[in-house]
Parts: sequence; C-alpha cells; structure tokens
Amino acid sequence: MYTAFARVYDALMDQVDYGAWARHYQALMEKYGVPRGGRCVECACGTGSITLPLKKAGYQMTGVDLSEDMLERAMERARSQGLMIPFVRQDMAKLQVPRRVDCVLATCDGVNYLTEPHQARAFFSAAFQALKPGGALIFDLSTPEKLAHTLGNNTLFSDEEEIAYIWQNAWDEEGQLVEMNLSIFERQEDGRYLRFEEGQIQRAHSREELTAWLEAAGFEDIAFFGEYRLDDPMPQDERWHIAARKRQE
Repeated sequence: MYTAFARVYDALMDQVDYGAWARHYQALMEKYGVPRGGRCVECACGTGSITLPLKKAGYQMTGVDLSEDMLERAMERARSQGLMIPFVRQDMAKLQVPRRVDCVLATCDGVNYLTEPHQARAFFSAAFQALKPGGALIFDLSTPEKLAHTLGNNTLFSDEEEIAYIWQNAWDEEGQLVEMNLSIFERQEDGRYLRFEEGQIQRAHSREELTAWLEAAGFEDIAFFGEYRLDDPMPQDERWHIAARKRQE
C-alpha cells in the first residue's frame, strides 16, 4: 500500500488543513490529561502531517506506519524542519513500544484500514498495553455514513495541471467495506503524464462495535466527538473523533 502513492500523497492532500486537525488532537489530548511534553505514539502517521505540528507543540512524538515509503517521506519532512522524530515501521495492530507512553494516536482514518474486526480489537489491546495507567487512546475515523454514501459507489475526480486522478469506489453492504481504486496521473518534466494505480479498502466500524471493543480491551471514559468538535456527533458528520482512557492500575 502507498508505494507509488507516497510520492504524490502530499500534493493530492494539499487542501487539507492539517494544522487545524493537529490542533484539534491537541485539544482532545488536553481534555484527557495528556501532559505537554508527554510521550506520544502516532499510528498510521503517513507522511507526518500531524506528527510534525504536534512535535512543534511540545509533545515527544514517535511516528508509526506500515509503509516504508510514507515513513521515508515523513523523515525527509522532519529533517527539513529541523525536527528529531523517530519513525518506525510497524503494523499498528501489533504495536509495541520500548517504554509506556502517555498517549496513543491513530490519525487520518487509520482504524478504518483495519478491515477485519479482529485487527481493530488487536490494535485496541496493543494500545492499552502501550499506555501508562491513566493514558489516553485518541483516534479518528470516517463514519459509516461517509463510507456508504459520500464514497459509496461513486466516482470522484480531480483535474489539476500537475496531478490528476480518477477515484472509483465500490461499496460492499454485507462486509461494510468500501473498495477505492485510484488512477493517478503525474505530470513529468517533458510534459507527458505518468499513470499509476492505487487500491485501498476501508471498513465502516459502527459506534456499537467500537465501544464494545474498547471496553473489552480495558478502556474507560470512552467518548465520541463530532467532526473537529468537542461535542456529540451529529448524523451528518463524516468523521468521528474518539477518546478513551486506560484505567488506573
């Protein structure tokens, strides 16, 4: 996943306000008592778009991702900004840390990419083990509403001068899965376009499933928040932000 995609990912996502996204994570971390300067692991960190601003905000960040290409891009970005951040290749469902941390984050739909329920349960259990007592797990994911209807069986496209794409989706109601196939066209120096394909699958986890899995892992104070808000989700929200606390030992 993301092998060729890593090269153009940031360009395709340049309209996303990652600074605001990181600030919202910071608000959630403060709400759940994560200390400024605390140790945090960000799973599914991608190219570091949220890792870097949280590091600048004073947190001791480690980025974790399964894609070596994404991690290489994240390291390049960190070096260019003079930031010392460890980036580690790991499967988030098998997360391991050398020392317990104050916070585990899973950003930018990371949990949606855990397409089997046992993978999500494994991640929550691994995050629980990685946390200090009282530490927080905070993550976001695209809602079932978004995956089934906004993406669903729809075709999206963008026609920019340097990068264009055709994004075709197929929704599987029984499996609660959306299969996304992207044809990406990257302009080369000679004016021709290089085409490559990218395929991804996400699962729509329900609120009931997520709550049950978090409770089974040992978490408490589980809360669902609306799209970039600190209040309850609304039906039209396309993203949930979820926080939970590891019980005190």
